[in-house]
Amino acid sequence: MGLTQSGWDEYGISYGMPTKQLVIRRLTCISPTSAVIALGSEMSGGIQDVRAENILAIDSESGVRIKTGAGRGGYVKDIYVKGFTMHTMKWAFWMTGNYGSHPDDKYDPKALPTIQNINYRDMVADDVKMAARLEGISGDPFTEICISNVTISMAAKSKKIQWTCTDVSGISSKVSPKPCDVLADQGPDHVTDCKFPTDQLPIDDVELQTCSYKGKNL
Repeated sequence: MGLTQSGWDEYGISYGMPTKQLVIRRLTCISPTSAVIALGSEMSGGIQDVRAENILAIDSESGVRIKTGAGRGGYVKDIYVKGFTMHTMKWAFWMTGNYGSHPDDKYDPKALPTIQNINYRDMVADDVKMAARLEGISGDPFTEICISNVTISMAAKSKKIQWTCTDVSGISSKVSPKPCDVLADQGPDHVTDCKFPTDQLPIDDVELQTCSYKGKNL
């Protein structure tokens, strides 16, 4: 599931419509060559306040992937994910600021994205080759990453290095295997530091209606 709403006009100027207040619930996904939830890469309109919970991932490249790069602009912020179960994964978490693909050559290389306030909590994974690959942008780091109450069991043929973190910062609590030092361990009493919003979104008040029709020959 990729979230992207943007493009380029005839003059090479980037435009976009932000994605905001999105809810993803009760999803089962098999995605051997991609992510269960992908945010980016083209998101000049911005992605904000995404809430994902109660998700099952099976045989997938990554659970949650944020992909962007210099020249993309925009932002991904206030992302909340909890209650995620993963089986047979390449990476549990993947963020990259080195996604080099662009729709054309009319982009501004100085347009740097903002990746901020990314929250993951209450997750379990098994048969994982690498716990996390977190790569921000030099001079434009990904900030306020929070990972808590996450248990990852590694595959029999897993990578020797279980976490890689460059140009990122944040905190962690009760995470196994141990994350990078830049995700400072707050101790087991700080699991709820990775907060999940409790307010209702407009979509929560939508009531689905059903209807039926019976013809003469039915």
